[in-house]
Amino acid sequence: MHPLRSALAAALVGLLALTLSPAVSPAQADHYDGAPGPVHAGNTFGWYQYDVFRQEFVGPKPAFWKQDGRGIVRTQNGMLTLMSTQRGSVSATLDLKGNTYGRWEIRMRARTLSKVKGGKPFKVVTELVPGGTRDQNCGGRDIGIENFTLGSNTVKSYVHTLPNNSYRGFLGRHLRNDRWHTYAVEVAPDHISWFVDGHVINTERRDGALDPVPRQLKFELRAQKGEKMDPARMQMDWMRYWSMRAPNEKSIKAPQLELSTFNGAC
Repeated sequence: MHPLRSALAAALVGLLALTLSPAVSPAQADHYDGAPGPVHAGNTFGWYQYDVFRQEFVGPKPAFWKQDGRGIVRTQNGMLTLMSTQRGSVSATLDLKGNTYGRWEIRMRARTLSKVKGGKPFKVVTELVPGGTRDQNCGGRDIGIENFTLGSNTVKSYVHTLPNNSYRGFLGRHLRNDRWHTYAVEVAPDHISWFVDGHVINTERRDGALDPVPRQLKFELRAQKGEKMDPARMQMDWMRYWSMRAPNEKSIKAPQLELSTFNGAC
């Protein structure tokens, strides 16, 4: 065969192999150097059919993302970005009417920007908190979509209910070096389910965990009180809210959470 034809044939074979090669699955995401890919709970479970509210974070930060604490909250390269200082927490809360039921999902990453002498690592937290001017009860009615300490590889999910209940679960995940992951929660009248990278990880159905109150999304770099912290960054590529209108196209059967106590409620 002519050398040129031989090279062309080899190139076509390679292109065909690339086209037919399976994509990286969510189960393989921890061993993949890039992002987990397009798979997330919204398309895996069929929620996307009724997209209610979405944020792509392109352009200036919308005024309804309210900052609290020391640091910077802004949009940057199509991401909502929180940047801390060495002291205190910084958060961004969606200041819109809350929803009692529905599905929330985000794609996010975080990292420590620098180490300082005696500095402590921030916690990276995404929660649903009581919306509007409702009593926050010092976190006693929050639903944790994800919560992890920078430098660790364990992410926590939870729901707090009054007076001091904490239903919580833990999942090992590669969280370092700006690794992208998707996190979601589904809140229904009879259950709450948590999802990571398109997989349901926990479903809680006990009455004590079901606390019907309108909630809204909150992102936070959470400092240890009174401690000097290692400056950190938290970035959200996008967020979604869907209603419960679309039925789940896959089973949400998963282990329930462990029951503990939350001593910070007020």
